[in-house]
Amino acid sequence: MWRGGSRNEEQLLAACYRNSLALAREHGARTIAFPAISTGAYGFPIDRATRIAVAEVRRFLEFDDSFEQVMFVCFGQSALKEYQATTEEAAG
Repeated sequence: MWRGGSRNEEQLLAACYRNSLALAREHGARTIAFPAISTGAYGFPIDRATRIAVAEVRRFLEFDDSFEQVMFVCFGQSALKEYQATTEEAAG
C-alpha cells in the first residue's frame, strides 16, 4: 500500500516480486503472470511500480532460468503504455 513513499513501500513491493518468483519456482511453475501489483486500490504510483516490477523480474531471470515465460497483465491502456515504455527502456 502506498503511503507517500516514506514507509519502505518500494522495498516491500520489490520483495513481493522476488518472493512470488521464488515461490513459483519452488512449486515448479514454468510461467507466471503478474498484475500491476498495488497500483489500483492501494494507490502505488504506476510509474514507480512498473520500474520495480520490470527490474526485479529482470534481475531474477539473470540468475535463474526456471521460467519459460513471465507476463505482466495490464488493466487499461495507461498501464499497458507504462509497461511497454519501461520494458523498452530496460531492454536498452
